[in-house]
Amino acid sequence: MMQLNWTEILLGLMTLLGSCGWFVAGKKYKQEVEGMKTDNQMKKLDLSSEFATKFKDLIVGPLEEEVGKLRTEVKDLKDAIEGVYDCPFRDDCPVRERMRDKSHRSEDRGEKSEG
Repeated sequence: MMQLNWTEILLGLMTLLGSCGWFVAGKKYKQEVEGMKTDNQMKKLDLSSEFATKFKDLIVGPLEEEVGKLRTEVKDLKDAIEGVYDCPFRDDCPVRERMRDKSHRSEDRGEKSEG
């Protein structure tokens, strides 16, 4: 019969425990990596939302205000132009003459005149 050698048994148990430890550590590291990936995704999301907020505050907001002002000015100009037809002085209107002069000057510079 074989005799039990305590050193062989002890080495076998240590190998078994080491393998189990390696297996458990692998799972633990995978969980840590997944946690880091999640943290990185959250940081990206935070940076993206911060960028969107700053973009809206610094660029979109002022542009919307400017567009609103321009729309008001265009509406006022349309109203003024439509009012020319009702003006009793339309044949000798100084505003119309100035607009014609500006139109001719812009054509001389090579710009397109609207209208």
